[in-house]
Amino acid sequence: MKIRLWGCVLGMALGGTAAAQTPLKIGFVGEMSGQQAEYGLQMSNGAKLFLQEHGDVVAGRKIQLIIKDVGGANPEVAKRLAQELITRDKVEFLAGFGFTPNALAVAPLATEAKIPMVVMNAATSSITERSPYVVRTSMTLPQNAYAIADWALKNNVKTVYSLYADYGPGQDANAQFRKTFTGGGGKIVAEVAVPLKNPEFGPYMQRIKDAKPDAAFLWFPSGELSVLMLRAYRERGLEQAGIKALGTGDGTDDMFLDSMGDVALGLTTSFHYSAAHDSAKNKAFIKGYESQFGTSIRPNFMAVGGYDGMALIYETIKKLNGKIDGTKAVEAMKGAKWESPRGPVMIDPETRDIVQNIYIRKVERRGNHLYNVEFSHLDAVKDPGKIK
Repeated sequence: MKIRLWGCVLGMALGGTAAAQTPLKIGFVGEMSGQQAEYGLQMSNGAKLFLQEHGDVVAGRKIQLIIKDVGGANPEVAKRLAQELITRDKVEFLAGFGFTPNALAVAPLATEAKIPMVVMNAATSSITERSPYVVRTSMTLPQNAYAIADWALKNNVKTVYSLYADYGPGQDANAQFRKTFTGGGGKIVAEVAVPLKNPEFGPYMQRIKDAKPDAAFLWFPSGELSVLMLRAYRERGLEQAGIKALGTGDGTDDMFLDSMGDVALGLTTSFHYSAAHDSAKNKAFIKGYESQFGTSIRPNFMAVGGYDGMALIYETIKKLNGKIDGTKAVEAMKGAKWESPRGPVMIDPETRDIVQNIYIRKVERRGNHLYNVEFSHLDAVKDPGKIK
């Protein structure tokens, strides 16, 4: 596994006299190789950008970001790497975790070692319940599925056909959509789980067309599957039949949106971040990202999760004046508020999960590029997956 160190040659100190202090190590476990390498790159780039913008000394402690590559959804490898970070490298924070299985595998180690574990992407609701030392700065799938179901109810969508990828995230998204939509009086006419490997979407789309719902809730991971799904939606004439396409922002990831092409135009989704988010903070974030890492890759929600994870860690170090005790650090994180590139965010003191605005967007072309253009939002959405 690759190991990389960051932070030793970065710019101005935030304060204090650092030289004689013991370095503060942050162990980052990410998917830096394999099919998901672009996600790990986005998340680590976000973390690095925060360090570059805010300096590598906080409260007199020199920051070292130790990046380890888990290679994909490999819970046993994630567990081994985290154990090494704790026992050999003596890290004072764990961070990263793109995939849920990796985060779930490491959570018991965080509890045993009493080390704060900042989850920068993995989105299954229950992760923060697996350890009192887990805090999340990304999102949960139920937050986004709830928002698009709520929007559908408010926009005269009375019947929905749900089609989703048959694995954990797809099941989570479908379950929350069903709960919110039917709870508000909507009707699910059918729910179909589709295998991830080599699905043929044409017959599925024909079934949706024949059922004649007001809308189709479509959930598939970003990339090739979403393109195939949307292409079949167009080819089977669902749009002309008046059947709206709804989804969460996973399917129109900023990183892949241009490569998806015109099949994505007009798709309505819900998500916590868009590169087109209209705020000074986001414009500065985009400018900084492009300055450091070039314009060949557009920063996405993974980059923002990494950036905000470091923002939370820095603020915690400052609150504790550089003297990190795991239990006190988690307590310091509870209720933390800051302005993110995605808008205002807060750590829920009760669940240690993030509370944030969820935006309703439509894919539009601006110049030569496609963007998720926000046109509505829900304020301060907590994770509905934890509401009993």
